[in-house]
Amino acid sequence: MKQLLELLGFLALVQGVAGLVHEFTDVHWGLVQRIGFLDGYELYASVALVVLAIALFAAAESRRSG
Repeated sequence: MKQLLELLGFLALVQGVAGLVHEFTDVHWGLVQRIGFLDGYELYASVALVVLAIALFAAAESRRSG
C-alpha cells in the first residue's frame, strides 16, 4: 500500500509540475491542459495536484512498512 501511495503521489507531482510549467512557459506537456472541463482552471488544478502529491507522500510515510 505504501508503494502504491508513493506511485500515485509521484504521478500527481509530475502532472502538477507539468501543468505549472505549461502555464508559465510555452511547453505543451502534461494532461491537465488536455482535460476539457478544466478550461480556465488549469493553474488551480495543477496546484491542487501538487498539494495532493504532498498529501499522498505524507500518507505513504505514515504507513508502516511491515
